[in-house]
Amino acid sequence: MTYLLKLYVLGKTGKAERAVNNLREICEHQLAGAYELQIIDVLENPQLAEDEKILATPTLIKQLPPPLRRVIGDMSDRDKVLLGLEVHPDTTSSNG
Repeated sequence: MTYLLKLYVLGKTGKAERAVNNLREICEHQLAGAYELQIIDVLENPQLAEDEKILATPTLIKQLPPPLRRVIGDMSDRDKVLLGLEVHPDTTSSNG
């Protein structure tokens, strides 16, 4: 299963960079490369943001797999992001 993710940011600000870095780290650890991440700057692509009804940035939209989900914020709350992606965190210990 491949995740299709779109992260809407506003310019090249520290908050935007933090969101991108946090999300990439989460995806690499939890989705093991099974994702496509598109970074969309609403300053450069205002129509895309309007089409998706983006009201705040950063906003992450999980388009695939369904259902569509949104996470708003700098992606620093790992549990919130995983909940939004509907991904169960990997645990480093196993009982088997």
